[in-house]
This record gives sequence, C-alpha cells and structure tokens, in this order.
Amino acid sequence: MPHDQAPMDLAGATSAELADRAAGLNAAYRNHSAFAVMSRALDDPSVGQVALVSSFGAESVVLLHMLSVMDRRRPVLFLETGMLFAETLDYQRDVADRLGLTDLRVIRPDQGAVAALDLDGTLNARDTDACCALRKVRPLEAALASFDAWITGRKRFQSGTRAALEFFEPDGSRLKINPLACWTPDDVRDYMDNNRLPRHPLVAKGFPSIGCAPCTTAVRPGEDPRAGRWRGKAKEECGIHFVNGRMVRGPAPKTDGTTTEKTVAKDLVTEEDAALAGGPADAAAATHLIARDDGFSAEDWHGPFDALADLGGAPSVAVDVPPDADPATLAARLDEARIIRVDFPSFSDGRGFTIARRLREMGYTGRLRARGVIADQYAMARRSGFDEVEVAADLAARQPEDQWLARARWRAHDYQARLRG
Repeated sequence: MPHDQAPMDLAGATSAELADRAAGLNAAYRNHSAFAVMSRALDDPSVGQVALVSSFGAESVVLLHMLSVMDRRRPVLFLETGMLFAETLDYQRDVADRLGLTDLRVIRPDQGAVAALDLDGTLNARDTDACCALRKVRPLEAALASFDAWITGRKRFQSGTRAALEFFEPDGSRLKINPLACWTPDDVRDYMDNNRLPRHPLVAKGFPSIGCAPCTTAVRPGEDPRAGRWRGKAKEECGIHFVNGRMVRGPAPKTDGTTTEKTVAKDLVTEEDAALAGGPADAAAATHLIARDDGFSAEDWHGPFDALADLGGAPSVAVDVPPDADPATLAARLDEARIIRVDFPSFSDGRGFTIARRLREMGYTGRLRARGVIADQYAMARRSGFDEVEVAADLAARQPEDQWLARARWRAHDYQARLRG
C-alpha cells in the first residue's frame, strides 16, 4: 500500500479481533527479517496507521536508522518525561538531526497532572508505578490515540517477561510491532557497527538500558542488562507494555498459570447487594466498586444521588456535586447530607480536591466520595478529605485492588502533615 493511501478502518476492533489479526500477521511474517517486518508493516493495510515510539536509549538508534532508510517522514514519538538524563536529551537531538527525521513528536506529561500529583518531583521515590503512569503511560496513550499500531524496540533476550515475544501482539486497542524480537545482543552490536551509528554516551559508563535518571543505575559486570532499571524493586516494565493482554507493573506472571497481580473478584458483590441495587449480582459488579484504605468493597449506598443543580430548596441526603460547584452553595445542606459525591471529569482536573477541602473546613462530617479519580490520585483524595473513591469496573480491571492498596498508605507519605507537626 502506498504511503499516502488511507489504511483500512481498524478503529473499534475487539480484543479477540486484535488477537486474531496479530496471529495472522505473525504467521505471514514469521520467516521475515527485522527490516522486512518493519518495512512491510508500515504499508500493510491490516496493520493501519503506524508510529515508531522511541526512548532514544541504548539501542534505539537501530530502529531509528531503519526508519530513516525506509521513510524518514514517518512519525516518531519521543517520551520526554521531565526526568531523563541530560545525555539522553542531547543524544535525541543529535540522532534526529543525523538521520534527518522530519516528524519527531516530543511527548510530555500533562503539566496540570504533574502539579497535582508530583509537585515536588519526588513521586518516583514514593511510588514508581504512579510516577510511570503519570509521566509515561498516560501521555503515550494520548499520543497514540490516532494510530492503529506502534513499533517498539523490545527483544526476547531483554527479560523473562519478553522471552516469548512475537513480531505482532495485541496491545489494548491497537497492535504493537516488535521487529527486533528475535535479535541477539550481537545482532544489535553488528548493525550499529556496520552502519556506523552513534552510541548513547551513557552506555560507555555502564548503562546498557537507560530510562529516567532517578530510577536508572549502572550495571555491574555479569548482571542482567536491565538490572539497573528500578533496582531493588519488583518491577521490570514501566507500564506502557502488556503481557498476555495485562499491563506489566511488577513481577511477571508465574509459570504455573497464576499471576502475582490481584484481579477484581465477582464475589465482592453479594446477592443481597444486587437485590438492593435493583439487578443481578453480575450487573451490580459491572457498575462500580468502592476503594477505601482497606481495598475494594461492594457499593453500600443504595439510594439515589440528587444533582445539586436540580435541588432548589428541597432537602437531600445524597448529593452529586459537579467540579465547578461553589462549596458555599452547600452550606445549608451539610447537616442533612449523609453522603456527598464529587465528580472529576478527568484525572487532570483537580477542582474536586479543592471542593473536598472546603467542605471539611466548613464542618461537613458525613461521607465524602470522589468519582473519576484514578489510583495514582488516591492519596491526594484522602488528604483532601475524601473518605472513598467510586471506581468504575473498567478502571478496576486496569488498576486492580493491589494498586489502590499501595496508595492506601497515604499517611506515611503525608509530608504536609509532617510539616504542620
């Protein structure tokens, strides 16, 4: 398919359809070289619109060089997390200039979200998963929204979670392409030598795998090449990659078929809960869960919520509050309201935290619930005065209970309280 020809419409594919497409592509490309896989995938209508995602790390120049030979106009997405080594930023500019890449897109985290979640720049020390989600996962997901597939430099030799890596794999709502999956370290070195490609300056200093500066150390002789990434933590991936359809944030799945990650259990919702909610247990479970400091639980508030704008002078024991509400309008209702739910339309909209603080300052002692908050924001929600978070079923599937429990130790990291003490 020519470069300027529109690809077939691949939007809205189900997980099963993506898995079938990946299997078909792997069968068709099984005996191809890395260069051929990448070159043909760029114009394969069953792959769709493709971008190369590059960290400009230790081995990134291989795929960047291949792309420059094939078509230097293709999009290259570079995640600038705000915590990269200065050497990486210099190397990125040098390589992009040498190879003549004309569509380099520098992707940065949302500054509003950074201000809300990591104002002092220490989130990486408190919670590496939350930091990766803030600075890598969500920015990349937004940048990939208009693409059907993306190219990575992952290889089987890099870690146990990549040992069975294929050329094509389903990745959420799109395909992931791993042209170098079968390459060995010698293959990488030979390609760079034969094409006289510049090395990342940190490689010579003992960094065979390079991420963000606070979470990357040099590797000692004989260690695994990725041993310097998140050293001392049960973490092998930043979260932008999936294994068997699941985001990898910690230890790899066990070989006995079980997993080290918790999942959302159906038995969190009982038949009695379902009856109160007006439907069968599975229907209630599909709605949402409640996250508190002790983990997930079933919904235990079964009455309706009244929209603040519709109340007028009528009393209400359960009020839904929009993010642009003036807390002062609730002053006369604080004694009658048993539960107030504050909506967060997006993770980067922090107005709800201000509303919670104001309500507590005004003397509200009832239940205060956040809706639309993600696990990374749980600690801030608790510090702002919220008692709990309403978690939609799809979010609970992406961020299981253990990720919320990791943030439930929010008091230990409440530096504001320590300053006040």
